[in-house]
Amino acid sequence: MSAFAAQAPRDFPERRHFHRIPVDLLGRFMLENRSEFPCRVRDISPGDAAVLAAAQARLGERVIFYVDQLGRMEGTVRRLFQGGFAVDLAMSDRKREKMAAQLTWLANRHELNLPEDRRHERLQPKNPMIDITLDDGRKYKVKIMDLSLSGAAVQSAVRPAVGSRVVLGHTQGRVVRLLEEGFAIEFAVAQTTETISDL
Repeated sequence: MSAFAAQAPRDFPERRHFHRIPVDLLGRFMLENRSEFPCRVRDISPGDAAVLAAAQARLGERVIFYVDQLGRMEGTVRRLFQGGFAVDLAMSDRKREKMAAQLTWLANRHELNLPEDRRHERLQPKNPMIDITLDDGRKYKVKIMDLSLSGAAVQSAVRPAVGSRVVLGHTQGRVVRLLEEGFAIEFAVAQTTETISDL
């Protein structure tokens, strides 16, 4: 049985069937009127999630999410709180098991303080200079100091906030750590040797 399938105490008011883990994942969500907004997933389980967003959904509204590292999800808004809302996620048993495995990996990665964990071989770019686009659309030239299939460390005069979304070349990611001369990026999706060469 998954570690996330622990039953909530009987007197727990929300009666959660899964234990949420704290995360910090960027994403977008679409309301029933098809309007889209950015969001940040604060904690999540294979059954529900707490979402931080400037735009508020309605109780009972069905919402579609696209979340970094987890992909597409659907859910129904069950509770509103200041700055966001909680959703019950609707998915097949197979997808629920897959998400439980993904969340287990995310929880372990957090405990191991990755991406310091060198889970992918380091690569040496032929041309280390590359464009980076920040979340607000500003573009800068940076130097790749360290590169792997899962992320990169860049030398840069600008230092975006940890958690902010960036695009390195054509590869989406987010800032996970500030460095003395720049910052470290974790790619939204692990790359292959073919896609990383497009950088």
